[in-house]
Amino acid sequence: MENAPRDSAPLEIRRSRVLPEWIDYNGHLNVAYYVLAFDEAFDDFMDYVGIDAAHRAASGHSIFALELHVSYFNEVLEGAPLRFTFQLLDHDAKRLHYLLRMYHGETELHLASCEGVCVYVDAGARRSVPMPREVIARVGAVAGAQAGLDWPEEVGHVIGLPRRRPDRKRDPDLLSAAAPEK
Repeated sequence: MENAPRDSAPLEIRRSRVLPEWIDYNGHLNVAYYVLAFDEAFDDFMDYVGIDAAHRAASGHSIFALELHVSYFNEVLEGAPLRFTFQLLDHDAKRLHYLLRMYHGETELHLASCEGVCVYVDAGARRSVPMPREVIARVGAVAGAQAGLDWPEEVGHVIGLPRRRPDRKRDPDLLSAAAPEK
């Protein structure tokens, strides 16, 4: 990867393959391994902007996850080639809001997305601190290159059942079905 993105497309950040040990009892990628695969892709982005192993060792600073939202769109099977993209949605001196997308590496089928927010921390003090200027500059270069991208459709969704709205009373049939028998 180069030091600065060349165009306004999301960064292709990683390619990998689904390992046999990642497959669950349903014969497809286990939920935990989606998160692992997204985490490895995010680590590649951190390396890209300079928060790599050498930076962490020298500074004692790192990135901590604050929130993740994984959306699953298509089944992922053993051995599938994977391609990951990274889109920076927002940032400030301490935090990043981003979207990672997982695609099938040959068919380009969109398999899943992971929206996340993370914070830069002094790992010794366990407190957030501002990122170094050189990291902010690299993050800013990505933000500038991606400024014209559309807001991804899957970002910012609230989890819940579509039939239920906060302004409506609960369905008594659902409540009785969920209640333990006496």
